[in-house]
Amino acid sequence: MPKVKRDKGGGPDRAGGSVALADQLLQSDTIRTNSRVKNRGRKQEEEDYVDEKLSRRILEQARIQQEELQTEFGVTPEAKKKPSTVLGPHTQDGDSDEEWPELGAMGTEDHEVGAVAEVEVDPDDEKAIQMFMNKNPPVRRTLADIIMEKLTEKQTEVGTVMSEVSGMPNPQLDPRVIEVYRGVSKVLCRYRSGKLPKAFKIIPALSNWEQVLYLTDPEKWTAAAMYQATRIFSANLKERMAQRFYNLVLLPRIRDDIAEYKRLNFHLYGSLKKALFKPGAWFKGILIPLCESGTCTLREAIIIGSIITKCSIPVLHSSAAMLKLAEMEYNGANSIFLRLLMDKKYALPFRVLDALVAHFLSFRSEKRTLPVLWHQSLLTLVQRYKADLSSEQKGALLELLKIQNHSQISLEIRRELQNAEGRDAEDATPVMAID
Repeated sequence: MPKVKRDKGGGPDRAGGSVALADQLLQSDTIRTNSRVKNRGRKQEEEDYVDEKLSRRILEQARIQQEELQTEFGVTPEAKKKPSTVLGPHTQDGDSDEEWPELGAMGTEDHEVGAVAEVEVDPDDEKAIQMFMNKNPPVRRTLADIIMEKLTEKQTEVGTVMSEVSGMPNPQLDPRVIEVYRGVSKVLCRYRSGKLPKAFKIIPALSNWEQVLYLTDPEKWTAAAMYQATRIFSANLKERMAQRFYNLVLLPRIRDDIAEYKRLNFHLYGSLKKALFKPGAWFKGILIPLCESGTCTLREAIIIGSIITKCSIPVLHSSAAMLKLAEMEYNGANSIFLRLLMDKKYALPFRVLDALVAHFLSFRSEKRTLPVLWHQSLLTLVQRYKADLSSEQKGALLELLKIQNHSQISLEIRRELQNAEGRDAEDATPVMAID
């Protein structure tokens, strides 16, 4: 009698008896049913998996919502460790060893989470710089002042040329245009993130862009809106027009923010960096007017100067700025900006080096006590460009040290000058002029 084969699903029982056909079919159906359930579960697990791109978007939206809730309810994270910014006399090597503020800080209703702590300044340096500030600063002109002045001139000119009998109205903006940009103003006053109105993006292409921009009330923009506006205008305006935007809109906002909160907002700091897309306009519209005002504080110079340290700037623009800073009236902040620009170790034209040397030699008759920043700036000049100085210039600087002396820094300056080799030939490398 042949051996009975066992069924894989259970088959005959251990006693060797056969299983009924109905029982085999039931067992077979049960096995197939379990298999299908298992496959469905595995497919469901695969469908529940979230890919990397979608995960990143979800986390980004969660972060934005968390920041909005923290801003709305006044909840702030733990403060980070304060960076120390020291500009005191202990710095003798001329290197830029200060810890500059990474970004802005919180203060307004839209200051972002993650901003760094307040910038620390040396009280002695601040007091010394105040001695060189302009006692009668010029009145700051804003975009509103410029626009109103232009409108007044235009109305006067049109009224003079046109006949009073003609009764033709003075040219003005279309009421529909005014209504649109008043609406844009309401958006920018509450803007935090996302897309900007298309009507705002076309402003750089308009011939009367300043007048249209005035309708959006730039003084009431949020810091995030100012960053987006700087990005748009720096990319689409010509250099001279971008310079006007920097000087009339961006610079006043930055100075007001620093004066009120003793630090700079995250987005406004980013605006300063974005503005360097046009370096010529940045120097002409922000740095040079700030120094010419005679009211630049030590804190403003440190924060704005950190942009120079962090960003790459073409040598011609930096050379022209150094030439302008060296020739203007000294107000204390000049030393900080000159030192930072010299620390970038450019190959400067001799015309600029001569202007820098003449700048320091002009203090031979200065009776006021010069700040430590001035001595540090002179030390940086000698350390970086001692091989390019002529023997006459070195001798004049050594004589200057007998008049303007610092107990520690002047010894290092004298050692650098005495051990340096002079330049052999003059270089007529041209430098771009700043208007």
